[in-house]
Amino acid sequence: METESPFKDIVEEIKELGGDATKYCYQCGKCDTVCPWNKVTTFSMRKLIREATFGIPEVELEEVWRCTTCGKCPKECPRDVKQIDDVVAIRRMAMGYGVSNALLKPVRSASASLAAEGNPIVQERSKRADWAEGLNVKTFTEEMEVLYFPCCYVSYDKRLREIAQATASILNKAEVDFGILGTKENCCGESIRKTGNEDVFKSLARENIKTFIDNGVKKILVSSPHCYHTFKNEYPEFKANFEVIHTSEYLFQLINEGRLEINKEYKKKVAYHDPCYLGRHNGIYDEPRGLLGKIPGLELNEMVESWENSLCCGMGGGRIWIDTKMPERFSNLRLEEAIGLGAEVLATSCPYCIDALEGSRSGLNHEDIIQVKDITEIIKEVI
Repeated sequence: METESPFKDIVEEIKELGGDATKYCYQCGKCDTVCPWNKVTTFSMRKLIREATFGIPEVELEEVWRCTTCGKCPKECPRDVKQIDDVVAIRRMAMGYGVSNALLKPVRSASASLAAEGNPIVQERSKRADWAEGLNVKTFTEEMEVLYFPCCYVSYDKRLREIAQATASILNKAEVDFGILGTKENCCGESIRKTGNEDVFKSLARENIKTFIDNGVKKILVSSPHCYHTFKNEYPEFKANFEVIHTSEYLFQLINEGRLEINKEYKKKVAYHDPCYLGRHNGIYDEPRGLLGKIPGLELNEMVESWENSLCCGMGGGRIWIDTKMPERFSNLRLEEAIGLGAEVLATSCPYCIDALEGSRSGLNHEDIIQVKDITEIIKEVI
């Protein structure tokens, strides 16, 4: 990206867009040592932050949009540089200048689809609730216990719809009074915000907040950690506060309260993958493991990079819309690690992770070696 603006103006613009913390960087390079990109190629967050500090007259687009916002470098940074905020600020600036190339074409397509249909995958809004056909799923009303909010991919993607369908079946089994908003739902906006498109995010957030308030929503159950993060941590920026709970938390709670019973064994070796936005960003580690631990016969194996050191799947920060070369996919490493542990199932709690891991399972021809499942799918099998 080229601009005629003086360096000083660019520095000030980055600060105004949320990247003020770049000034704290003293170039220790800790961020580069923990970045998952350096397991598959060469990438320097340190260099990117350094360039931002001095005003970057030129930006290498591929480098700016590499960051998956996994949260590893902010956790390790000794100076609290807030690399995610800084990278998003640079992306906002680039978007503001109208920067575009082949890399960003799918991001712009997602943005247009979000504005037109409320989802990033060019699907008709009228079909958003089709996943629920035949499952006795009702439209949400104010007196209901909880609103179930499946994310866009869980609503439309053929593989990921199985997560929503498993969740609905479990909730019905536990006699939870729940409903969905179907065609009234919009994308939560988390991923488009991370690409730098603040305007689209704000529009989606305001529409969702109005819909939630108009329908008397107080408690929101989500399948996606990205929805969880945004509803819980970002919607309060608009003075909107809802009780938000992830399916792994809620199902664990239902079992502990005796509302849901496990009746079958699951005699398989399982490895659990911590999603970045559930674990590192929001501290939810115990409940998914607690759920798996309640299943008779299940053997849980911990991977080397787990809990707050978990390896990113590669889909965060808007990367779900940007094609990653097969040899550079973090999910390949994750799948190979699980297989190395002897796991028959790689379980997780995030539709983005499921999508990435299923892509690697197919691309590496491991479909006969290991299965990839959301925890809700496993729970459905044993109740």
